[in-house]
Amino acid sequence: MTTMLVHTELLTRRSLRNLVRQPAYLAFSLIQPLVWLLLFGQLFRNVVELPGFGDASYMTYLTPGVVVMTAMFSAGWAGTGFIVAMDRGVMDRDLTSPVGRSALMLSSLASQAVTIALQSLIVLTAGVVVGARFEGGPLGWLVVVVAAVLLGSVFAALSNAVALLVRQEEALIGISQFLTLPLTFLSSVMLPAALMPDWVATVARLNPVDWAVVASREALSAGPDWSVVGGRLALLLVVAAVMSWLATRAFRAYQRSV
Repeated sequence: MTTMLVHTELLTRRSLRNLVRQPAYLAFSLIQPLVWLLLFGQLFRNVVELPGFGDASYMTYLTPGVVVMTAMFSAGWAGTGFIVAMDRGVMDRDLTSPVGRSALMLSSLASQAVTIALQSLIVLTAGVVVGARFEGGPLGWLVVVVAAVLLGSVFAALSNAVALLVRQEEALIGISQFLTLPLTFLSSVMLPAALMPDWVATVARLNPVDWAVVASREALSAGPDWSVVGGRLALLLVVAAVMSWLATRAFRAYQRSV
């Protein structure tokens, strides 16, 4: 266990050094969520007049949803790092070294978690600048970051597993887009469940994206129901652990095919 943690730490540092060398990546990854905030925030600002939104502005409602969307879309690209490593022979070299497959997977998820945490704080700050107001304080912000990291871990593990199985960037991007867009609209990212068709609201209750959004909004509210927050975070933690385990097992399929 200790060796695995040491290997995970070293590999995570290697990934983070690559991120520091490419600050433009973090900057460009924030353009889309900022466009979502400004575009959707203006386009749908009057929908808060419908019953079901409460007294908050639409920017206050939307910002946690954009944080979650950013985490999901960013993590969906995690597998491209594995594909680059395969193409350059780095993956084969790592797999023939004493480094365990668990360390390879956990280091990828850890570096994604750092990226997502930074993105989440920046998006929350941008939301406040353009009019969002959160009464949950620092603890509420922390819960939003934790929810985004857990959801990001789910999708990063899935992206890594798909990358190990298909080994093609085009296929990985296609599968990622196929999953992320429907899951976004089958959640309360943009509209509350009370305004959804019944079947969409039912699907949303089973959707990890919705769990992250509900936990985030609840934690940022003036009087959070911590049982709701804790329940959603626990579900996300379980799914993230299962996906990480399954993604690690995908290394076997990759090694059998080379």
